[in-house]
Amino acid sequence: MHFASDNAGPVHPKILDALAAANEGWAIGYGNDPLTQRAIQRVRDLFEAPKAAVYLTATGTACNAILLATMAKPYDIVFCTPEAHIHEDECNAPEFYTGGAKLSLIESRDALMEPAALDAEMTKRGSWGVQGPQPGAVSITSVTERGTLYPLDHIAEIARIAHRHGTCLHLDGARFANACAALNCTPAEMSWKAGVDAVSFGGTKNGCMGVEAAVIFDPETAWEFELRRKRGGHLFSKHRFLSAQIDAYLADGLWLDLATAANAAADRLTRGLTSCRDTAFRWQPAANMLFTDMPRSLHRRLHDAGAVYYVWEGTLDGDPSGTATARLVTDWSTPDDAIDRFVDIVSQT
Repeated sequence: MHFASDNAGPVHPKILDALAAANEGWAIGYGNDPLTQRAIQRVRDLFEAPKAAVYLTATGTACNAILLATMAKPYDIVFCTPEAHIHEDECNAPEFYTGGAKLSLIESRDALMEPAALDAEMTKRGSWGVQGPQPGAVSITSVTERGTLYPLDHIAEIARIAHRHGTCLHLDGARFANACAALNCTPAEMSWKAGVDAVSFGGTKNGCMGVEAAVIFDPETAWEFELRRKRGGHLFSKHRFLSAQIDAYLADGLWLDLATAANAAADRLTRGLTSCRDTAFRWQPAANMLFTDMPRSLHRRLHDAGAVYYVWEGTLDGDPSGTATARLVTDWSTPDDAIDRFVDIVSQT
């Protein structure tokens, strides 16, 4: 009963096979090998963006931070929600890589950025002149950090506001595949067709060992990413081991199959918990991550039974009848029997 994170799941066998195949013989380093070129072409084909610049990193933090450093100058602002991963979970990496650009938090609802609030804040900041920080970039996440999803028209509205104010829109897509599967849309529809300028396209949370793709739809702005990736220590010499993962991940639709399986597991868990009287969802589950309030006594019973998950809000100390919030995340390998056992324990009141 392991629901701590989709990072905790195993690497898919096809990814491992691809890594083993890439380990045969020799290859030119730093991405100058045929396998890397094939992986880049797969990403371009997936996004229906034949001219997109595609660069690989090993971590989502590096992908986000280097992309934002390419899009925002040191004296700029990056606009994001209070829940954004770049704000809560990256130890000021965006500020570090940009050389000082600050994050400005925009009002959100269900972890989704409010377009009117963004417009108002960008308008205010844009009138400050030389004394104030300048509008630099906007960053949103889907699946959001609270398990919710941006509808395509919501992304498009944020993009229109960002572009009207002369900035770019970045999409943190650590769970990009889960969002596409849940929305039943194409990667192009959720990115450049909606006005997104750059995507952090995640693989690590969805069956890869450790790889993310920075996808920049205007290649004329991309050279700086290459320089910053090298300067920041994220240009792998044995680059083929990143490329092998992306190549296998995108072959034959594996990326979408894995996300669909993870979402289906979360849906099974959601349906099971919905029937339990001692649980209440904080946000309506939409993909493979859900948050539910439960009594402390129930948390303790689950932990004693071997369930592994994060207590997202609250503490298990104190009155057993008091509540705390569980964050439950499924991945492609989550077995049905683990979900059913978890629900069975919750239902025992």
